[in-house]
Amino acid sequence: MAVIRVLVADDHAVVRQGLRTFLELQDDIEVVADVPDGGQALEAVAEHAPDVVLMDLVLPVVDGVEAIRRIAAERPATRVIALTSFLDDDKLFPAVRAGAAGYLLKDVEPQELVRAIRTVHGGESLLHPAVAARLMEDVAAREEEPLTPREREVVELIARGLSNKRIAAELEISEKTVKAHVSNVLGKLGLSDRTQVAMHAVRQGWVEID
Repeated sequence: MAVIRVLVADDHAVVRQGLRTFLELQDDIEVVADVPDGGQALEAVAEHAPDVVLMDLVLPVVDGVEAIRRIAAERPATRVIALTSFLDDDKLFPAVRAGAAGYLLKDVEPQELVRAIRTVHGGESLLHPAVAARLMEDVAAREEEPLTPREREVVELIARGLSNKRIAAELEISEKTVKAHVSNVLGKLGLSDRTQVAMHAVRQGWVEID
């Protein structure tokens, strides 16, 4: 059984300790570090290469959104879940656009948090129901963040029905990197799954389906 390596970033020691204690009860999760600020989070990501980061958004030194943005740019294979008390637009949308693979409120049930970690590690995205509803309300009016050329390539191949494994072979990159690109695309476009990505690509004229 593969072990999911998790990093916890939160400025409250009791939260970090509580998360570490609970997560380490899971057979498939290992907490590699817990840190109190965004600067140390970036250093710990570079040092430990975690699979998943639980990131508070209100952090000293480097705020959570900026930390998410840097991790997504520098280590796309590391998935970040924003774990916060806030549902404010000025926290929610920047975090999703920065590349968060998940956005959960701190009132989430412990087992739901574990499920979220496993889900994003598997290449999917997961949002708290209230967050998903808020995103849907705003998606029509929200300006899209441009995709990188590589992300556009991934979108076009998704629209043509290719699996992550086939996309990896086509682009000569790892399947884990493909999963990270898919997560970033979902976050930037405000979509929830591959089917929506494919439909979006066709609607935008990025790809023609016979």
